[in-house]
Amino acid sequence: MESEPRWLDDAEQETWMALAGLLMRLPGALDAQLQRDAGLTHFEYLVISGLSMVPGRTMRMSELAAVAEGSLPRLSQVVSRLEKRGWVRRSPDPDDGRYTLAILTDEGWDKVVATAPGHVAAVRHFVFDPLTKGQQRQLGEIGRRIMRAVAPDDQCPPPRKATS
Repeated sequence: MESEPRWLDDAEQETWMALAGLLMRLPGALDAQLQRDAGLTHFEYLVISGLSMVPGRTMRMSELAAVAEGSLPRLSQVVSRLEKRGWVRRSPDPDDGRYTLAILTDEGWDKVVATAPGHVAAVRHFVFDPLTKGQQRQLGEIGRRIMRAVAPDDQCPPPRKATS
């Protein structure tokens, strides 16, 4: 016989619904701004901006997938599109040929530079402006705690213990 689920109380349910709404609406709002202003998806922007922030504007594809919070197959498809636009190129890793490097081109850098101001304005508008400095710090800590709880190797909650 299984134990009774730990149902959410009213306050937890209200918090969960607010978070679920945020998780559904914020990505769409950010994606819409980037599509409208730069012709990019949010994921594409995460890829090129991630490359723009590392020395040499170069990163192993596997590391870039982690930075962009995407799978390697999804990243590979996106990088193919970005290569066709001339913003990214791929090259074997000279240190270890088993890996492939993603390299932000000069044209890709220019795209990040042109796109970043509008994206930062959207992030400020949707995330930071509605919050006090204290709430912003709390949100950062809350986000880090939840991210630790949903680490890639722990996608599902532990199984419920059966009771006798």
